[in-house]
Amino acid sequence: MKGSLRGRWRILIVPLSILSIMSASCASNTPRAQSTPALTKQSGTPPAVITIPPVPTATPTPQVIAPLPLSSDPYSQSPGQYQTEVEPGAFAFSSTIVTALQAGRFSDEGSANIGWAASNDGGLTWKNGFLPGTTKLTGGQYDRITDPTVAYDALYNIWLIATVAFVYTSSGIAAPAVLVNLSTNGGLTWSRPVTVDYVGFSGYLDKDWVACDNSATSPYYGHCYAAWDDYDRSNLMEMSTSTNGGRSWGRFQTTADGVGGLDAGMLVQPDGRVIVPILSKAQTSVSVFASTNGGASWNRSITITSAYSYPSYAYYQDHILLSAAMDGSGKLYFVWVDCRFEANCRGNDLVMTTSQDGTTWQPVRRIPIAAAGSGTFYYINGLGADPAASGNLGLAFYSYSVNCPSNCPLYASFISSTNGGNSWNARQSLAGPMYASWLPRGNNRVGDYVSTVFANGRAFPIFALAQAPSGGHLNEGMYTIAGGLTV
Repeated sequence: MKGSLRGRWRILIVPLSILSIMSASCASNTPRAQSTPALTKQSGTPPAVITIPPVPTATPTPQVIAPLPLSSDPYSQSPGQYQTEVEPGAFAFSSTIVTALQAGRFSDEGSANIGWAASNDGGLTWKNGFLPGTTKLTGGQYDRITDPTVAYDALYNIWLIATVAFVYTSSGIAAPAVLVNLSTNGGLTWSRPVTVDYVGFSGYLDKDWVACDNSATSPYYGHCYAAWDDYDRSNLMEMSTSTNGGRSWGRFQTTADGVGGLDAGMLVQPDGRVIVPILSKAQTSVSVFASTNGGASWNRSITITSAYSYPSYAYYQDHILLSAAMDGSGKLYFVWVDCRFEANCRGNDLVMTTSQDGTTWQPVRRIPIAAAGSGTFYYINGLGADPAASGNLGLAFYSYSVNCPSNCPLYASFISSTNGGNSWNARQSLAGPMYASWLPRGNNRVGDYVSTVFANGRAFPIFALAQAPSGGHLNEGMYTIAGGLTV
């Protein structure tokens, strides 16, 4: 989401020398459903390279969790907030991991551009850079950009980063376009954007997602799907399909019941069924809808459960977002923050529901990170599932104390499960404390979401980490864990 004014998260203390294991340097109206220009190499200096030592296959001592910097914001133009990176979307396929993120966070809407970081060797080495042709800073036509999400099309060997772009005019803000940048070399260089949908000033598009069908036995192998909501049409959910690796997209469609909502973390099951979870417009229920014919049409939505979250006294007050994942068996997992298990809703837990077919869902369960009544608000989270195993889950999240009166510190943590969430391993600290005064102004100051992906059986949480401001500006970048985490 854009982090807009209309409303919409224990560091393991390590020396800066460890945190600096290897820093990452960084150096016209369009009709709906347009074709893409030829893929071109991104101009400018070569991507930065981050190298870490190989991770041993076995070790007699516990793993040292060392946050690894992936990217740093280079955009110092006002009114953007220099040295701020948030909202990582990510995807992994085989040994390749690609993440995309906001760089240059604005206090009201979006960011100066979208950054990326990619590894082609299972997280051992990384390269990074920034998308071309998006905002005016990079030769594009838009003022700001937001909501990066990542997918891969195995049939065409193309990586996709989808975003929402918007412009400032004398009459206000418009969010007219959903874009997709493409890469054919493992996320190391990117094309100028393809337009998935363009509405001019007649709509306000928000929170896109993109996913592709990578099951070779699926009848829709190679189809990619994008989804977003149109805020100016009561958050109407809209979807588009590409059958050529994201080079062009069909006209948008809606569900059979014209459902409105937020989020849309799309998942594609092995038989080709596309499952789309959403929150209601008021964020009081969780629903799901599907396509069973390769995006030719979309079924009516069904409500899974009510949702209860964010009491008025929460220090970090904003909307909630679902995180969704699918394991190697095709089982679906949804996680969100919810206060139903806390007395008088005083505290937010992380809760989960699961389904094998996208139609029948298990009762909502509380994830027992700490005992109920512990006085903790669990905040934004990113769920990942191992696509090569059944039931292996990783969950990154932020938390803070219910009783914090001001300048509340956030802590980033990670938990994992090997049995589909029936039980969870001990909480591991990723980062913190990160004080509110270290974070960008505006809503959800470490973004609306974080990510967790799996590569070669290891989990890679990707999250914003803020340190004390210095040099007259903030100091918030994007990080993962060196070598990933064992589940």
